[in-house]
Amino acid sequence: MSRNFTIGWRCSPLVYVSIVAALSAPFAASVAVANPQLMSEVDTQAASEVSYANFQQWLRDFRLYAAGQGISEATLSNALDGVRYRERVIELDGYQPEFVRPIWEYLDTAVSSTRITNGQEKLADHRDTAQQMEQRYGVPAEIIVAIWGIESNYGSNFGDFSTLESLATLAYDGRRRDFARGELLAALRIIDQGDIAAEDMKGSWAGAMGHTQFIPSSFEAYAVDGDGDGRRDIWDSIPDVMASTANYLDRAGWQTGQPWGIEVRLPEGFDYAQTERRSSAEWRNQGVQAQQGELPNFDSAAIVVPAGANGPAFLVGANFRAILRYNNATSYALAVATLGDAIAGREGIQHSWPRDQAPLTRDDVQELQRALNRVGYSVGGADGVMGPNTRQGLRNFQRDQGLIPDGFATQALLEQLRQRSQ
Repeated sequence: MSRNFTIGWRCSPLVYVSIVAALSAPFAASVAVANPQLMSEVDTQAASEVSYANFQQWLRDFRLYAAGQGISEATLSNALDGVRYRERVIELDGYQPEFVRPIWEYLDTAVSSTRITNGQEKLADHRDTAQQMEQRYGVPAEIIVAIWGIESNYGSNFGDFSTLESLATLAYDGRRRDFARGELLAALRIIDQGDIAAEDMKGSWAGAMGHTQFIPSSFEAYAVDGDGDGRRDIWDSIPDVMASTANYLDRAGWQTGQPWGIEVRLPEGFDYAQTERRSSAEWRNQGVQAQQGELPNFDSAAIVVPAGANGPAFLVGANFRAILRYNNATSYALAVATLGDAIAGREGIQHSWPRDQAPLTRDDVQELQRALNRVGYSVGGADGVMGPNTRQGLRNFQRDQGLIPDGFATQALLEQLRQRSQ
């Protein structure tokens, strides 16, 4: 048989690979040398087919599991037949931004003049509904609208990913597979109960759904039928969206009649290492003053300095903590709080941000964490995230160096740590 021929590209990659594998090794090598692009395409498409087959097997196994958990056959067929593996979801799941975004840049976008104006218009359009939910749950109308604005830009961008495909992909191949598997089962229960059709369950790549981005387990726990039609619809019913959001915050501990917090002035020599909650009276005795007006009467409040001693400071109470239950990031809670203030016509943050500080990259933060560990300030693993352990370790280092222990990472602090840990 002559070896000077071209194999027609009319079979599947797996079949082609089988044919090549059946031939002699020298011949297979000659094919690779003669047409490396073809062999690369074979490898890529073959791997894709194997991955697809494995995903489909996983999906069949999950379907059996879901049936055992009480999901009806009709829902399983409607929801899972045709579900695809989404490579884009895995790409987004693995994405890590190079820079740790400064809080002031985040707030510039999250609380922009356009978003404030749009929020005021949305509140005017839905004032009766928002006020009804405020009366029912005790959460101010402007806070409900602010969460709507931060989560999906008032419904203009809540994602067009199939929630089922996103969660199935993440449960099969994501970083938090068990979590995604639980959320996928919750999504099936929601469909089984008739709140939403499978094809209409849309949201972000991560499985957050609707106008205010509930994950399925949060939907099950907090979603409310606000318009009385018998369904909880956070995709198309604004009364349901507002009722569900207010119910979430109410259940998270929102205290009716209390503000989220207030911007404050800290006295000279203030101990920034204090992380305990204290009453407003105790903070007042330390010399803490409101930037404008008087301190709210909090029984339990904390001082927050998200950009360190050179940035704004805030005294925050139980309602700030309730917002953190929605999304456990200080930048997020401050965005919701200040956007709500702006929508209601109240003044924004007065103190300037330290915009001259160059942001740390994720690699910088990892280096800082490793350096803190080396010089005896244990912060755990070097994951590139400025979490509470890293901030506490940094505060301890700052205190021992005679610096203000505000826990705010800067390039200058990183350079000091480099020198100390060499």
